[in-house]
Amino acid sequence: MSEIISYEPATGKEYWRRDISDVDEDVAAARAAWPQWASQPLAKRSEALRRFANEVRAKSEELAKCISSETGKPLWESRTEVEAVINKVDISIKAYSERTPQRSLDNALSGKMALRHKPHGVMAVLGPYNFPAHLPNGHIVPALLAGNTVVFKPSEKTPATGAMLAELYAAAGIPADAVRLVIGGPNEGKGLVAHKDVDGVLFTGSAHTGLAINKVLVSQPQKIVALEMGGNNPLVIWDTPKIPDAVSIIIQSAFTTAGQRCSAARRLIVKDSMYDELISELKKTTDRLIIDEPFADPQPFMGPVIDGDVADGLTESFLALLNRGGKAIKHMARPKGDLPFVTPAIIDVTAMKERPDIELFGPLLQVIKVSGFEEAIIEANNTRFGLSASLIGGSPELYNQFWANSRAGIVNWNRPTNGASSGAPFGGIGLSGNHRPSAYYAADYCAYPVASVEVDQPRATIGIGLSAPQTHFE
Repeated sequence: MSEIISYEPATGKEYWRRDISDVDEDVAAARAAWPQWASQPLAKRSEALRRFANEVRAKSEELAKCISSETGKPLWESRTEVEAVINKVDISIKAYSERTPQRSLDNALSGKMALRHKPHGVMAVLGPYNFPAHLPNGHIVPALLAGNTVVFKPSEKTPATGAMLAELYAAAGIPADAVRLVIGGPNEGKGLVAHKDVDGVLFTGSAHTGLAINKVLVSQPQKIVALEMGGNNPLVIWDTPKIPDAVSIIIQSAFTTAGQRCSAARRLIVKDSMYDELISELKKTTDRLIIDEPFADPQPFMGPVIDGDVADGLTESFLALLNRGGKAIKHMARPKGDLPFVTPAIIDVTAMKERPDIELFGPLLQVIKVSGFEEAIIEANNTRFGLSASLIGGSPELYNQFWANSRAGIVNWNRPTNGASSGAPFGGIGLSGNHRPSAYYAADYCAYPVASVEVDQPRATIGIGLSAPQTHFE
């Protein structure tokens, strides 16, 4: 394969194509550009990134249409992604100032203690297809700000968005070799991860790929590795009279972006006394969701999943859950033939003895009925993942109990499991990440601290452990 071809999920038509890149060439160019970029004052790098935000703002509609065409997302949602790309710059500048400041402490006898931060060098950024602009940008902006250069490989399913993002960096005056674009598939990704001249790997994607990256680099502690992976996220529904509101939060959590968010709710844990009313209302509202191509009028709630393989995998997973004891509440269907549109599915898996602890990356929600709150927490934590968890309803005391006992990096109350703020750290534990959260804390893995003790002139004596000086007589 010498080319990467991108197809529109909503139509099946070819959208974009380009030759596969030479990884060695791109890494070498980024390595050569690093000293000059790193030597720029922070103020100049900040200014360049603010120009980038302005370039994105000027072409926001064009970028949003590119995202929608390539992912199948509704245009309204792609527009919110573009806004996140723009906002990332000011958030990152603030975060870098707070998380990696220069500090000094003077002591007349011991000199000055100074703390500064240095960039790592060349950072490989591997982007996902679900947020092909916002998520890689969330790594690239902090990395550039800290003085690193970047080799960016977008997902092979959304390369056109990645290419446009790289063009916008260049249009802002950021040196072309400071952000090198690698077009390619898994082989190019593997080449970047293992490359001897790459100093760090910043990844957002599946646990399967993240674990493979970790395995390759486990014997190379000199490389910084930030892994933001998926989730099998729980949404617990407890005592609340606001059933319509709870249903809206469930749908936002489980089916936004056609369920293709790492923070999407995969498991709905419901108090048994609320089950009948809640599930009835959930099914009615889910049946009303508009599923259509991204530029349709009226705008749909969700579009297709990324491609036919993903759609096939989801329908097969739904059938597998049925065969293992699941009870269908709302069946998954393929409303547009071979195109990768799938309807949201809801399945009760309460009676299933062994529930698969995997991330089903799409609009497939599993429901579990429980009787006690402690049981709900146990079910919520019944996963190797640990990205996001949310409680809907309950009292402040119950939320405190939920927060204290939830094993997740994001724990919400009466809010969806997704839609996290970029002004907070974003990441999880277990199979969801490696304790290097992104978003506001991305500054932490883009530069390393250097502690120094500094005195203008050498001043030292040895006060103990010396023999008496010898006296010589003539």
